[in-house]
Amino acid sequence: MARFKQLWVKILLAIIALACVYAISRLWNLTKLPIFTDEAIYIRWSQIGSRDASWRYISLVDGKQPLFTWIMMVFLRFIRDPLVAGRLVSVAAGVFSLVAMWLLSFELFKSKKISFLTSILYLASPFTLVYDRLALYDSLVSTFSLWNLYIAVLLVRHLRLDLALILGMTLGAGMLNKSSGFLSLYMLPVTLLLFDWQKKHKGERFLRWVGLVIVAAVLSQGIYTILRLSPLYAMIGQKDVVFIYSFHEWIRHPFTFMVGNLRGLFDWLIHYLTWPIFAVSLIPIAICRKLYKEKILLYLWWIVPFLALASFGRVLYPRFILFMAMPLLILASLAIAWFMKRTGRSVLGLAILGILFIPSIYADYFIIMNPLYAPLPFSDKSQLIDDWPSGWGVPEVNRFLTEQSKSSKVSIYTEGTFGLLPYAIEMYQLDNPNVKVHGLWPVPPQPTVQILEDAVDHPTYILFNLTQAVPPWPMQFIAEYQKGNRKDVKMRLFRVVPTQKQTSTLK
Repeated sequence: MARFKQLWVKILLAIIALACVYAISRLWNLTKLPIFTDEAIYIRWSQIGSRDASWRYISLVDGKQPLFTWIMMVFLRFIRDPLVAGRLVSVAAGVFSLVAMWLLSFELFKSKKISFLTSILYLASPFTLVYDRLALYDSLVSTFSLWNLYIAVLLVRHLRLDLALILGMTLGAGMLNKSSGFLSLYMLPVTLLLFDWQKKHKGERFLRWVGLVIVAAVLSQGIYTILRLSPLYAMIGQKDVVFIYSFHEWIRHPFTFMVGNLRGLFDWLIHYLTWPIFAVSLIPIAICRKLYKEKILLYLWWIVPFLALASFGRVLYPRFILFMAMPLLILASLAIAWFMKRTGRSVLGLAILGILFIPSIYADYFIIMNPLYAPLPFSDKSQLIDDWPSGWGVPEVNRFLTEQSKSSKVSIYTEGTFGLLPYAIEMYQLDNPNVKVHGLWPVPPQPTVQILEDAVDHPTYILFNLTQAVPPWPMQFIAEYQKGNRKDVKMRLFRVVPTQKQTSTLK
């Protein structure tokens, strides 16, 4: 009895430690990395939907499912800073992913040691750290993918109606979040690897599984059908083909882009997981035949969507493979547990752990403390830090506008009508009646009559983000903000100052 209590005390302390490390790693310097284009879009949508019920499906305007923005609408009710509110949705999603990783690894391998190692790998992975701290769909995508797999494993082992109903709900919620949520439904037959074909009445039990899966599938589609309440439902299909080739397009060139896509996807996967973790994730299939079905299930849950994306992907980003990488973390923990069992606390064992974790910890440090130098893949570093989609300068511009608006009415014209500008300005000036935000695209070679009239009446500013060679407007330079490490890409703020001739023309 005393040993039992001691065991549970250790487990409780481990859970508390994991929770503390998660909170610190995900919340410390949460806004150190500036807002970037996609975050600004999703947050602005959520602001609009939270204030006007008729716009709750606003994300469908751009062909994106609304669940992420719906959750953010709730957070915006209680959190003043919209960027913090948006990123906290992903932080919360990461909590559920962490729990799902623990439960899934325990269900598959019946080892608390492996489960805690899996949790540690989740905490330390630069891949999860980056996306658990951004106001993007993808951390929530990973959450639903993990829970779908966990419940599907329970269903194939226990064949219960309540599990089928829960699976239907999590499948439906995942589909309401992003189109990749459908992959969990398509992958359900893979879980038959864990079906016990040795028990009696296997035919009857198999038909029961089929029936339960049909129940889950029908329920998930019933949940997804609520999107048809919006006349913009068809936009989802139109948006999907922007990123994914349709079958009719793919069949004309089935393998033309696959090799190039695979090269890019593997580069992102290895970069984010780090070479040591990726390498050890490939070891479990070779080290022993025990529980090989469970290991094959995890490999298939990674590689099948991975190859499908490589085959059909038209426009790819690293975040698309976040949910696919989660099974590899479980497999890596299995290999690490195997090494630890054989090396113990020897010098060799500690050296192996150092080799495995130091690259992740190194990347994590810079992601949290100094993202300018974080070793991210080029695609993400460009978007988040070093190019025009990143929001360096946005906080300073908003503070400047807020200060100026205390003494007079202010107008600001932004280069862009959708995306980082004007949304990153609108989301902070939403309740400021003295600041009027106007988007421009394209920026005209000379200020319009409306801009000049505003400039004559009150302080009027123009904010350039994409254009580096600004047009010859009559304006006064206010400030510029470098994009990350690139000195050639800057956000620039000017005040419009009409010439006497322009002023007299207006009169």
